[in-house]
Amino acid sequence: MSAMAEHEMGPSSGPTYVISVAAALAGVHPQTLRIYERKGLLDPKRSAGGNRRYSDADIVALRRILELTNAGVNLEGVRRVLALEQQVAELAKSLEEARAAMRDAVEQTHRQYRRDLVPLRLALPVAVRRRGR
Repeated sequence: MSAMAEHEMGPSSGPTYVISVAAALAGVHPQTLRIYERKGLLDPKRSAGGNRRYSDADIVALRRILELTNAGVNLEGVRRVLALEQQVAELAKSLEEARAAMRDAVEQTHRQYRRDLVPLRLALPVAVRRRGR
């Protein structure tokens, strides 16, 4: 099955494209992909025969690399930017998980308050004694 036929079957995060197809999708020479891999910017999977296989996620990363290099960032700068973007994404996910846990804790506390409160009509009547009588 060709790489294009595999892609047409549906979106995949697994290895799909051979190097020539991935390069054509990004508009670069296949050697550029090899350089990016050597510099640690891309990490394509390998087939049993050792050929590079690029996923949709690799193509997205490649387009981001090209966007940064076209803006004048050198490859070391690109590597650092990508690492920081990954870190920001992980921190954002961690923050959202912490916020969800906090919301759950607040809701649990509010439910507990409701159980602890005694409605006024169920409270025992208290005799009120007036002064001076």
